[in-house]
Amino acid sequence: MSFSQVIRQGCSTWNIPLPEEAVEQLEQYSQLLLEKNQVMNLTAITEPEQVALRHMLDCLYQMKCVDFAGKQVVDVGSGGGFPGVPLQIANPTARFLLLDSRKKRVDFLQEVCQTMGLPAQALAGRAEEVVWQKGMRESFDVAVSRAVAPLNILCELCMPFVKPGGFLLAMKSHNPAAQQEVLAAGQAIQKLGGKLVQQASYRLPGTEIDHQVVVVEKVGHTPSGYPRRYAKIESAPL
Repeated sequence: MSFSQVIRQGCSTWNIPLPEEAVEQLEQYSQLLLEKNQVMNLTAITEPEQVALRHMLDCLYQMKCVDFAGKQVVDVGSGGGFPGVPLQIANPTARFLLLDSRKKRVDFLQEVCQTMGLPAQALAGRAEEVVWQKGMRESFDVAVSRAVAPLNILCELCMPFVKPGGFLLAMKSHNPAAQQEVLAAGQAIQKLGGKLVQQASYRLPGTEIDHQVVVVEKVGHTPSGYPRRYAKIESAPL
């Protein structure tokens, strides 16, 4: 199948609506990603059809979990732009902040947004430090993250960004080890003002790859002592 066929068929199977121009924009983003990947390590997946499936479509599944329309969203540890850029393309009324600690990656993300005319902004910085900047703490409707850290650590990095009533969406594998990871994060979720509300599991079409989106609702304020310095988060996770 072609790149566009993978996206269209997958979204049709999952009943995910896409704006008319989104498929073309996702393919343009893929081309920019693979071009930059020749000089930067952004992805190990280099076949366009596999990029469509294992990057773009995988990220878009989160639209089954929350409504992104008009929302303020932070992508923590965006890397090459996942999941934030595909979700921004598919939700043009949302406003994404693509956050990554590596400036070279942020420079690439800024280039992508400028080239494609996306409303997303990219920012270089560590989540546990950026969240203390003015206008950041508990100011986002949704936080999203993919392949950044174990869930208990990820919650401390992400949940301080989310306002009460908002959500954290964590992309994870769907296997026994991942289930243990979710169970082990229960105390962290509760302590940081959250509540586990869903584990949305799915299989990438045409594969045996099983993933899930762990959905945590922010039901209260995150205590003022969190997040801690990263060395402390890592050495003594909640």
